[in-house]
Amino acid sequence: MTSTEAAASSATKNYLTTRIAADGRDGYAVEPGRYRLIAARACPWANRAIIVRRLLGLEHVLSLGLAGPTHDERSWRFDLDPGGRDPVLGISHLQQAYLARDPHYNRGITVPAIVDIASGKVVTNDFAQITLDLSTEWTAFHRPGAPDLYPERLRGEIDEVAELVYRDVNNGVYRCGFAGSQDAYDKAFLRLFERLEWLSDRLERQRYLVGDTITEADVRLFTTLARFDAVYHGHF
Repeated sequence: MTSTEAAASSATKNYLTTRIAADGRDGYAVEPGRYRLIAARACPWANRAIIVRRLLGLEHVLSLGLAGPTHDERSWRFDLDPGGRDPVLGISHLQQAYLARDPHYNRGITVPAIVDIASGKVVTNDFAQITLDLSTEWTAFHRPGAPDLYPERLRGEIDEVAELVYRDVNNGVYRCGFAGSQDAYDKAFLRLFERLEWLSDRLERQRYLVGDTITEADVRLFTTLARFDAVYHGHF
């Protein structure tokens, strides 16, 4: 995602929500080597997918393409790769994979996105669902000893905590940075730091946000916290 998209993103209709599932129910079955995860290290939303892919040991079945830290008027660019093209997809801009899916696509060109390599089409850019599906639909390819990031018995609590983190922290920093008035800024600032206090209190009693091992909720919080002092606090 871009920062402005992050601030505005709440409706799933903004995303391509096709799912890559073990049973292929949406037309895209989990298959090793079939898909490429496109991310950018500068983007906290995409960083989640990079982390989950690594934790679950999916590197050998789901390749990773990295866009550069900036993008032009078209979209994220593959300017880190030789010749400015992704070596697997052969494209210079992520926009090309979105237009391959829909020539009239007019929504956000966002990362993370998962692309079907053979067709060059984006399958999904639904960042919240991507990591959940990596945890639940790709289990046949998880590494031995991989953490269960979305255990069934804790999903209700994980979802509840993750929603609060998303609303007040992940998105909260952007609500501060892109506030259109002092009043809006003050409200966003208060909500953000009240939630950080709530999280601090929770983590004083337990090492992880939910349960006694790392889960999806921890990953979602980490990518914002890792950028908080270095970027958000001073910039926003």
